[in-house]
Amino acid sequence: MTKLTGRQIADAALDGWVYLPGGLQTRIPTADFAAGLSLAVAIGAAAEEANHHPDVDLRYDHVDVRLTSHDVRGVTERDIRLARAISALAAAAGTRTGARGVSRLELALDSPAFPMVLPFWGAVLAMERPPGAEHGDELLDPTDVLPPVWFQESGADEPRQRWHPDLWVDPAEVQPRIAAALAAGGTLVSDAEAPSFWVLADPEGNKVCLCTWQDRT
Repeated sequence: MTKLTGRQIADAALDGWVYLPGGLQTRIPTADFAAGLSLAVAIGAAAEEANHHPDVDLRYDHVDVRLTSHDVRGVTERDIRLARAISALAAAAGTRTGARGVSRLELALDSPAFPMVLPFWGAVLAMERPPGAEHGDELLDPTDVLPPVWFQESGADEPRQRWHPDLWVDPAEVQPRIAAALAAGGTLVSDAEAPSFWVLADPEGNKVCLCTWQDRT
């Protein structure tokens, strides 16, 4: 199947789903653990019937679902179809899919010689490079439990920040999060790459990027 772009996914107008790196994600509130378990079982049955299997995270008061097509490392029409089916199951259970508060964390290491340090981090974190030359600056957890780690070339001048988090969110959540961060004493370092990402810093100058799918291929 063909990998969809962020714009194509947005045009599908899925209710309560957000496109974060490589996948569709939703959070479904539930009355209690038993209700969440029942919904998770129903989702599992629908996924088995479709021969397409999501990541399902069952918690006491919600169920998180992530859909991705591993063969293309992204979202395809099969993910769109299953997302609609899961939304229908949530509605039948008296709840609904939602994107509020859903995010995906990546860690970035800025280094003037990242090819030298990347193997160390792959070894200590038990992560692997994904196939394909275009992903040579990235490490992934085979179980998708730890956040992805990617590397970018930086200057060598000191002092410099080495690690920074990239937090991917629904575009609708960017401005509220920026407002909350500024109210908490942070600063907006740059919006030059918006709406792809915004750079923020805490009161000590430690940086974080708020990222969205927008303006990306």
